Amino acid sequence: MSVKPAPASAPFAGPFALATLSGPEGPAFPALVTPDGHAVDLRAALGDERLTVRRLLEDWPAVLPRLRSLVDDGAAKRRPLADFRVHAPVEPRQVFQSGANYRQHVIDLHVAHRAPGDDRPEAERRAEAAQIMDRRAAQDLPYVFIGLPSAITGPYDDVLLPAWAEQPDWELELAAVIGRPAHRVPVEEALEHVAGYTIANDLTDRATVFRRDMPQIGTDWLRSKNAPGFTPLGPWIVPKESIAHPGDLRLTLRLNGETMQDESTKDMIFDLARMVSYASQTARLLPGDLVLTGSPAGNGMHWGRLLRDGDVMDASITGLGAQRTRCVAEVSR
Repeated sequence: MSVKPAPASAPFAGPFALATLSGPEGPAFPALVTPDGHAVDLRAALGDERLTVRRLLEDWPAVLPRLRSLVDDGAAKRRPLADFRVHAPVEPRQVFQSGANYRQHVIDLHVAHRAPGDDRPEAERRAEAAQIMDRRAAQDLPYVFIGLPSAITGPYDDVLLPAWAEQPDWELELAAVIGRPAHRVPVEEALEHVAGYTIANDLTDRATVFRRDMPQIGTDWLRSKNAPGFTPLGPWIVPKESIAHPGDLRLTLRLNGETMQDESTKDMIFDLARMVSYASQTARLLPGDLVLTGSPAGNGMHWGRLLRDGDVMDASITGLGAQRTRCVAEVSR
């Protein structure tokens, strides 16, 4: 993985965010970062050399007031972000991923993948898909599956495209970071268990989503989504209190400078609270866990242009900063 310098500034909503940083030598450490591009080592500021971002999240209600006070603490030592490498902001124990959760995206997929012999006009098929999406939102449940933490990489690291991946694609997503254990929580209380938000790019090899040997068994998310580095994450965790309306954030992904995805989270079929609540009905969500909320229209399959060696992806979400990753093709063995 390449080691890229941190940005000179760190634009995000609110007075601070959390990061995981490292210097030229020494282990990674949790940091408080400020929008003017400075960082405070939280091990020293909070007096715990073993501290990680995940440990902070495990005690989030008590830690949050201390972090707020550090922003204006003149005694807290600050260093320029440019001195450090920026890693993924947290190492989760569990990653919950969502599919088919943006209305326009799913309608586009429905229209693109017509059944054999379906010769109806596109407008008619698009209207049918819209009715299905409305019914899903009113009556059905989110589609959630499990990802691997080992797929996570940093927000500025190179992304290795495996030699076997024939159709690697991008999927920009809003990710919620859990700050309180959540099990069987109602929708009305779900966001109380969220500490903050970050950016995820959930790469997928479209060629391996469905098993070729047994297509009837369904999707193969292990193969298609969980190669090392297939989930660039970060750069920051922005506290929930700094994002007033997570249901109205703009997601934008540019490939080599050309806009591919540009959509609001308002287009979600199931909003963030419903996603967190639904996942918690089966699993016990733990501090530091991620809930990815699906990707909007504009993936590579839509454009007929998949990722290849040398491509640069610039991804941003309102109030959460931006990530830049370069694709590097694995040399075939």
